[in-house]
Amino acid sequence: MMTGLYHPDEFRDNCGFGLIAHMKGETSHKLLQTAIESLTCMTHRGGIAADGKTGDGCGLLIQSPDTFLKKAAKAAFGKEPGDLFAVGQVFLNPDEAKAAAGRAAIEKRLTEQGLEIMGWREVPVDDSCLGPMALDCLPRIEQVFVVPGGKAEKEFAISLFVGRRHAERDMVDDSEFYICSLSHRTLAYKGLMMPENLPVFYKDLNDSRMESTICVFHQRFSTNTWPQWRLAQPFRYLAHNGEINTVQGNRNWSVARGHKFETPLIPMEDVRPLVSMTGSDSNSLDNMLETLLAGGMSIFRAMRLLIPPAWQNVDTMDADLRAFYEFNSMHMESWDGPAGIVLTDGRYAACSMDRNGLRPARWVITRDANKQTDDAEEYAGCVITIASEIGVYA
Repeated sequence: MMTGLYHPDEFRDNCGFGLIAHMKGETSHKLLQTAIESLTCMTHRGGIAADGKTGDGCGLLIQSPDTFLKKAAKAAFGKEPGDLFAVGQVFLNPDEAKAAAGRAAIEKRLTEQGLEIMGWREVPVDDSCLGPMALDCLPRIEQVFVVPGGKAEKEFAISLFVGRRHAERDMVDDSEFYICSLSHRTLAYKGLMMPENLPVFYKDLNDSRMESTICVFHQRFSTNTWPQWRLAQPFRYLAHNGEINTVQGNRNWSVARGHKFETPLIPMEDVRPLVSMTGSDSNSLDNMLETLLAGGMSIFRAMRLLIPPAWQNVDTMDADLRAFYEFNSMHMESWDGPAGIVLTDGRYAACSMDRNGLRPARWVITRDANKQTDDAEEYAGCVITIASEIGVYA
């Protein structure tokens, strides 16, 4: 007879996720390597196919490595972009005609927003590390370089978002078409390889100029969707460990109340539906976060709107903070977990848990081991690491 809360038939493993960030804003290739090492140490938290080489999905979301990308643009197009530019990481259909249609859709819709396309770069990959199942559904992976056409940074970001949504709607019948990231601040590398093979498959990740201040990483253990290249995490802003148990209600509310969302920044009729109605719960949550940020909300308020803490019965809570949560509760129902989330917009790095706290994470702040100094305080508190478990790197 079973007693207590544990029942083997209801047990679910959970993903491995994490975030590493240099708190003083220093970029380095070492940080990226450490994130990959940490991801590899959490291989046991992901699913593995019978072929032993196809993973359930893993990846990195990093701050845009501008130095590397400018040199890549110079090699591909004969010139470098200016200080403000965006790169889209795109999964295209293996069929060349369908891939061409995907490129054309992106170019058309971004150009309509007043942006300029520098060109397309084929991302160098080594598929020898993939298992047969991953190879069977391997997309073409390319990067599109976009310059703002005279727009300021904020307008540029909004135009990227609106243009991307139009392109996605144009290509809705092509299940292979997916834009992993399209931003001037972040870049995503992900897929169905094993974590240790992420830098083997994506040759870019071995370049010493591939530097970042922030790395979000994720190893997936799917509980509600079949593994797909497009559903590997991180998504465009976040990586999620757990399940959004209220996701169907959240999706329905996004449709029912979608017409009430208003902002002078976005033509809302151009970006509906606001969230994906199929696919993973994490993907839908990322969609809603992205919409709120594009509409002008700060990343901190947006996350507290989506996943608030258990504030209602905390009698000692500051009155202003209670008013904040009360006000937000009138605008959106909580996306309830269990959920642990790490996220970045390329400027800030953050971690959040749902009100139940059932997907905990460990965090530690360490000195930068690369700095040799007798002044311990000078480099104390340089690197913050958040992960599903302790000891993910030495």
